[in-house]
Amino acid sequence: MTALRDLYPMPGIDAHWHVPNEFEAVFDWRFDEGRTTLMHLYQKGKDMQWDAVNRIDWTLELDPENPMQMPDEAVAIYGSDVWNRMTAKEKVELRRHTQSWNVSQFLQGEQAALLAASKIVQSVPDLDAKFYAATQVMDEARHVEAYRNLVGKFGVAYPMTDPLMVLVNQALSDSRWDVTYLAMQVVIEGLALAAFGTIRDLAQNPLARMVNAYVMEDEARHVAFGRISLRDYYPQLTQAERDEREEFLVEACYLMRDRMTQSRELYAVLGLPEEECKEYVENSEIVKLYRTMLFQRIVPIVKDIGLWGPRIQKAYTDMGVMHFADLDPQALQDDDERVARELEESLDPGKARREYIEAVAAHGAAGHAE
Repeated sequence: MTALRDLYPMPGIDAHWHVPNEFEAVFDWRFDEGRTTLMHLYQKGKDMQWDAVNRIDWTLELDPENPMQMPDEAVAIYGSDVWNRMTAKEKVELRRHTQSWNVSQFLQGEQAALLAASKIVQSVPDLDAKFYAATQVMDEARHVEAYRNLVGKFGVAYPMTDPLMVLVNQALSDSRWDVTYLAMQVVIEGLALAAFGTIRDLAQNPLARMVNAYVMEDEARHVAFGRISLRDYYPQLTQAERDEREEFLVEACYLMRDRMTQSRELYAVLGLPEEECKEYVENSEIVKLYRTMLFQRIVPIVKDIGLWGPRIQKAYTDMGVMHFADLDPQALQDDDERVARELEESLDPGKARREYIEAVAAHGAAGHAE
């Protein structure tokens, strides 16, 4: 299998990125029963493990002219003078690179989440949180595997963007375990859920929909994990400590607001006028709407965990995303799981029947053994 680094269309990309960090590995000698909410989530994390090799049909291919079969409105420069001047062949190439750029960022973010979850296992002080974070490590490894396979089908890949690198560096290098949660479980995972959902709901290619829907099924639990843990922890902090977290959160949200459209390198690779493309993207109503929609998962979670001071509310008001505060995070999680189940059944109608037969057979075998 070709290394994805060999598919990067720009030279000089290092094979590894080293992030120095200092944090304490904390043992919990209590070994108590843990919080009911987290232990239920831990059990759910175990029950819902799946195999990216077997659950996803990798014999499916992407469309050669529109890989994930997304509407052209999903291309950031759609409708611009640059777009209108392009030939049909050039638009095919732009679709391929644009979609690969997006999925490449998903892949890069999933590896960051893999490292962050493994750090949380060590640094979070409570055993119930360590238990759940351990299931997330496995989840994130599976996501890296799935997105790596999907990106490989594009024939081109892109490295992590600078804004994402900045936030990942903060998440991994900060010694405070809750800051790692804030950066990864709330901001990066929350944005990822919204971005994944766009492809899941708009793409017509079954492979692309499958990968994103199944990953979202896991990611919804990860966000819930951060929400439960931080909601219990932040009331214990001083006002000054909460203010510090709010300031970090505001900066992270502004930083990430531009991440999913920070693709000047893509225009350079395709030989398109960078400044003209950038100016159009910055003023595009579709791009502005997309950036707003990216916060539909973050805002209600931030409100729920109690970081809801004037600084946060002003930032979300200025971003035009305060209306998301009334959404129910649990309802969103339940919906992600429902969509994944329905998609799986629609792509494999006999699956539910087979699972029922297998369950009955297993029950009968157990009864016979007794």
